[in-house]
Amino acid sequence: MSLPVPSSDALAASHALSHLIAAEIARNDGAISFARYMELALYAPDLGYYSGGSAKLGKDGDFTTAPELTPLFGAAVAQAAAAIIAQSAPQILEFGAGTGKLAFDILTEMAVAGVAIERYFIVELSGELRARQQEKLRDFPNVQWLDEFPDAFDGVVVGNEVLDAMPVHLVTRHPQGWHELQVTVRDGRFDYLETPAGAELQAQIALQIQQHDSLPVGYVTEVHGVACGFMATLARMLRNGRANAAFLFDYGFPAHEYYLGQRATGTLMCHYRHHSHPDPFYYPGLQDITAHVDFTAMALAAQEAGAEVLAYLNQAGFLIGAGAGDLLLRTDPADALRYLPQAKALQKLLSPAEMGELFKVLVIGKNVVLPDAIAAQDRSHRL
Repeated sequence: MSLPVPSSDALAASHALSHLIAAEIARNDGAISFARYMELALYAPDLGYYSGGSAKLGKDGDFTTAPELTPLFGAAVAQAAAAIIAQSAPQILEFGAGTGKLAFDILTEMAVAGVAIERYFIVELSGELRARQQEKLRDFPNVQWLDEFPDAFDGVVVGNEVLDAMPVHLVTRHPQGWHELQVTVRDGRFDYLETPAGAELQAQIALQIQQHDSLPVGYVTEVHGVACGFMATLARMLRNGRANAAFLFDYGFPAHEYYLGQRATGTLMCHYRHHSHPDPFYYPGLQDITAHVDFTAMALAAQEAGAEVLAYLNQAGFLIGAGAGDLLLRTDPADALRYLPQAKALQKLLSPAEMGELFKVLVIGKNVVLPDAIAAQDRSHRL
């Protein structure tokens, strides 16, 4: 691969993390699950991708998210959130708030709309990102950071590109059944080791992949046990509240589109300095590792834990239904210097060839009604 060369400090941090992972592999009879490898690569204290100090988002990072492209994304989310808050409580909870840009844009739009938000909670695992959020949101005294889920919640929950960063198991179909792709050290480098999937993983495969018996030999895919567990915990929090909704934005597919022949090598993808590639062992700790979301599995996990699936739609439908076009027109089209960059960014968020179709929105909750313009875009029958 032809990728940018890391700095000497970044290389030293990656080598330290590699030694930490290799030591854990040695302590576990020479292999660990890919999910554990991914967890360490992303979240190991001080060394993992999300817990280290490198820039991750924006032009100086490794990838760009919707809130970093334009404040219109956060403003549109705020419009949808305000409709739910009117039926519930004036509070918002965001998971994995990145640089704080989405929270900043939501709170700014709420102020413009005259909607008072009593508390904006953020659950953030990365200490480095939490520090950046605190700096970005220093002028909003209603922001509060949490270390874990509340037991119950009323209001709006937001998660933008949270599910795709949760550790996954990798599995492959063999003539004798499903095998797990574990991680070992071979000739001084991380490599895969195929072993028969254990009973717990087999059960998760059967639960998540309805056609698991009919996929061809050699098929590789991801098992989203951690994300399903997250959805169950989120659903219980919502179930314990009175009225609420959670908006979860991410890239992925419903199950009948996820497990196709064209994805026979899985959906795992890595992001390094705005380059995408499939090698999760490239400089651990310096790159993001993600997998596309199986939205059917997420919806079922939420339902089984007591939440309702309120809607499933593509990002374009959500943003249009939330009034993104009207928000753009707050900027005079005659003011080309200000209007054109915002119009271009919004086009990227809406275009089927860009983020409009690949990115989906799963909405779960209870005792609230979505705005008609958003509900009209619902595709939950396709889950």
